Amino acid sequence: MMQLLEGNNLTMIFGGLSALNSVNIKINKGEVLSVIGPNGAGKTTLFNLLTGVYSPTKGEISFREKKIRNLKPYEITKMGIARTFQNIRLFGEMSVLDNVIIGQHCRTKTGIFGAIFKTPAVKREEINAREKAMEVLKFVNLDDVYEERAKNLPYGKQRRLEMARALATDPELILLDEPAAGMNPNETNELIDLIEKVNDMGKTVLLIEHDMKLVMDISQRIMVLDYGKKIADGSPEEVRNDEKVIKAYLGDESQKEGQAC
Repeated sequence: MMQLLEGNNLTMIFGGLSALNSVNIKINKGEVLSVIGPNGAGKTTLFNLLTGVYSPTKGEISFREKKIRNLKPYEITKMGIARTFQNIRLFGEMSVLDNVIIGQHCRTKTGIFGAIFKTPAVKREEINAREKAMEVLKFVNLDDVYEERAKNLPYGKQRRLEMARALATDPELILLDEPAAGMNPNETNELIDLIEKVNDMGKTVLLIEHDMKLVMDISQRIMVLDYGKKIADGSPEEVRNDEKVIKAYLGDESQKEGQAC
């Protein structure tokens, strides 16, 4: 299996505190990899390193064998890595369609001159962007609400719109930061179907998630962080039965006995 992304010895220190400590991560092309761990384990910090929000204190990151450690987020997006956020970051006053069109910005060629004078090339590009945005909305089953303001969508559809905007950048790798947070069971099931569809179309998926049913249902591999360190990496079955993982989530045996009472 071809390796798409690799992070070696990733360390992130904030004010003397280590949020990540010598973490190694490998993501293979076409897989669904979930990163799990208790709150404060370093999961979102890892995402922020991989997408250029932070530059690691130590360590290297390669995407398609090219080093990306010091690239800006927009440069990393252009290379083919997109993400969603734990807190929804839509343009609430704009239409659903316009939110997705904005997602394509890194793929457009319009310069200042073209934007001002609306050259034929710019008009063609705008038409193409609109058509592609509608295709993405159809893919995530939001094409029937394309004119609606983003803020008026139900919560689950806002989450899907965030995924649509990320998909509009035409990524090879899409990072989803707690996409099921706040969803009801029906919305979560729809999300599972959507992530599987995204994966089936050839996209590689890296996921942070607390919903263990979702993680176990869709992950080909699971990586576990605890206090900034990687404590496990393997199949869902291997991780489920790993003593270090059980301890990280449930505490030691005496605590578990107390919980059972």
